Amino acid sequence: MAESANQTEGVIVCYAPTMISTNGIWQGDNPLDYSLPLFILQLTLVVVTTRILVFALKPLRQPRVVSEILGGIILGPSVLGRNKKFASMIFPLRSVLVLETIAHVGLLYFLFLVGVEMDMTLIKRTGKKAVVIAIAGMILPFLIGVFFAFVLHEELGFVRLGTLILFLGVALSVTSFSVLARILAELKLLNSDMGRLAMSSALINDMCAWVLLAVAIALAANENASLASLWVILTSLMFVLFCVYVVRPVISWVIQRTPEGESVNEVYICLILTGVMISAFITDALGTHSVFGAFVFGLVIPNGPFGMTLIEKMEDFFTGLLLPLFFAISGLKTDVSSIKEYSTWAILAAVIVLACAGKVAGTLLVTLYYKIPFDDGLTLGLLMNAKGLIEMIVLNVGKDQKVLDDEAFAIMVIVATVMTSVISPIITTVYKPAKKFAPYKRRTIQQTKQDGEFRVLVCVHTPKNVPTIINLLEASHPTKKSPICTYVLHLVELTGRSSAMLIVHNGQKSGRSSVQRTQSDHIIHAFENFQQNIGFISINPLTAISPYSTMDEDICHVAEDKHVALIIIPFHKQITVDGGMETTIPALRTINLNVLTNAPCSIGILVDRGLTGSTRLAVNQVGHHIAVLFIGGPDDREALAYAWRMSEHPGIKLTVVRFLPGEAGQEEEEDREKEKEMDAEIISEIRARASGVASVIYKEKFVNNGQETVGAIRSMEAIYDLVIVGRGEGQTSPLTAGLTDWSECPEMGGIGDLLASKDFVATCSVLVVQQYVGAEVFEEAGTPDSPSRQLHDRPFDLVRRTSPRGITQP
Repeated sequence: MAESANQTEGVIVCYAPTMISTNGIWQGDNPLDYSLPLFILQLTLVVVTTRILVFALKPLRQPRVVSEILGGIILGPSVLGRNKKFASMIFPLRSVLVLETIAHVGLLYFLFLVGVEMDMTLIKRTGKKAVVIAIAGMILPFLIGVFFAFVLHEELGFVRLGTLILFLGVALSVTSFSVLARILAELKLLNSDMGRLAMSSALINDMCAWVLLAVAIALAANENASLASLWVILTSLMFVLFCVYVVRPVISWVIQRTPEGESVNEVYICLILTGVMISAFITDALGTHSVFGAFVFGLVIPNGPFGMTLIEKMEDFFTGLLLPLFFAISGLKTDVSSIKEYSTWAILAAVIVLACAGKVAGTLLVTLYYKIPFDDGLTLGLLMNAKGLIEMIVLNVGKDQKVLDDEAFAIMVIVATVMTSVISPIITTVYKPAKKFAPYKRRTIQQTKQDGEFRVLVCVHTPKNVPTIINLLEASHPTKKSPICTYVLHLVELTGRSSAMLIVHNGQKSGRSSVQRTQSDHIIHAFENFQQNIGFISINPLTAISPYSTMDEDICHVAEDKHVALIIIPFHKQITVDGGMETTIPALRTINLNVLTNAPCSIGILVDRGLTGSTRLAVNQVGHHIAVLFIGGPDDREALAYAWRMSEHPGIKLTVVRFLPGEAGQEEEEDREKEKEMDAEIISEIRARASGVASVIYKEKFVNNGQETVGAIRSMEAIYDLVIVGRGEGQTSPLTAGLTDWSECPEMGGIGDLLASKDFVATCSVLVVQQYVGAEVFEEAGTPDSPSRQLHDRPFDLVRRTSPRGITQP
């Protein structure tokens, strides 16, 4: 665009009302002379350019808003628009009206969705610390904006100083809630204490920014009439009260008329969408911006399935297609060449540095007062510099109202882009949370004291994973002597959708995406009901929002942070109606492979074919028949240790099947003497228990090779609810020779792959266990918290000292 919108004063642009769609190139028409094909081309260019930039900047962990603004700058007068032919052909002045109108429609509906997703009850629950941090983080940047306003006012002159102060102060002091959420998710800080504090502070900051924005627009539009400004503010307040006390009860009544579980009537959806436009029209007519009305209307929509339906129907279209258009227009209006003086570039650099420093300093002072570590305070200050939508709205309104000229607008857009883009690289360099983990010893089931707490991390992708995991936890026999502390980690894919980034925190301090809120609630409620019905088990819900490519880091991070002894992750295949197994999300297999390699504790991969139990013995006691297939090695000993714990449950019947080499396999087994000794000690304990307890059965089967092992497994007559088997990684045994040569999932081990395959006729669930094997596992006997005891008190205190896998201890 050769000239920006601000430079078109006095230029007459003629519009031909009939020139909307072309008659075709074969009749000599140029499609770019007509508004519809021109708009389609512009929209395509904007979306393609921003998507390319999103992909290019992904390794630098840049928020999408940065790519969208840069896309607009590239297409605008700063880069491609410098070519007069390109500007006049692709972005002529006559197209600006249509382009901005459509962009603002997208903006209206996006901000309506932001309002829908915001849970206002969270502000009531936000602690004093977050409020103080939010206010402190706004004061210093606002003062810097005041200073910058004085500098610019000398040049602009015609603008009222108070209005300029308010616009620049708001633009520099706001923190973007949605952009900050995405940055936290990318940096794996969403579930941390600092991440929760940052999100709470940003929410308060966002609400303050909306109030200041409404006041700034009212003053800018009526700069010569202070009484008119007062009327704008008062009538806007009346509109807000009308929405809260009239519109919200009406919408609540509509929701109550919709039976639970049924879809919302399309008539109501259409009325809501119309209500957005009416609200926007009213606030625009009152003198505030139309986006204010759309946002307030979204805020009064009650949280729940109705809001979810609105989000699912609208989000992809408005967020993916029309919202980038608004950011691109901000870039199209930005003419970097308008900043000519070296002194102006110096002011620009000073504003960036001072605004960033002001946010950091204000936040740091408060965090030091609250005795938060310096590193955390510094990182929190950097995070609060995230800029996004509200600042762009402030700047665009400022330019439209002639509060900012081309030069000031370009400066502020560059400031916003630079401040947001530097956050992730700086924090990645400065903040190293991994080094803060306290070391812990009980990283396996064997090392867990039988009269101590048993810590488990269970990973859940969908509600389908929940019933079997709950039954598995119940079968794990929580008691007063050995309670089970369970961390439930809901794994949510991080996408470009904004709603996946508007995180809320419930009473259990679990961060959850609004778009996933309903699904998360079902999962969390199921586990909470389980906790209420079963004694001696605690449930701690968490959510990890990550790309699938790095989700394993979240799992390992939580396991290390919470000092768990066992991670249970779902198999990447799910059972189908006909009993087969199908892959639902291929990326889940990669997650499991990475967790197996890097986990800081033992792992169990759960193949879910249902674990409902055959009989109910009594209240809260499920009858299960569990089998352990034991060949030998650390993984099999860990599997047996878990089964031993289960066997103490009155509703569990345990069968241990030990495979021993026949005469042909004896010679090949001789090099496993040390392993055999450790296996023998565990088995002797099991045999002793089996002789005195009817619910524990011990069997031995002699086989010579892998083929005979497979035959023996297939010949088992008993129908088990659950089969537990060691992964057997790093172990070579003639009993499993050749099993992995044709396996579909080698990460499950030879036996595990067989049991998980569709060829295995039994319908039992399978748990494939891998024992954590660090570089060195300390002896427990001499530690203060683990007094020395006899073997019969602690039968599985036999942990391998060296790693056959080359797994490094984090």
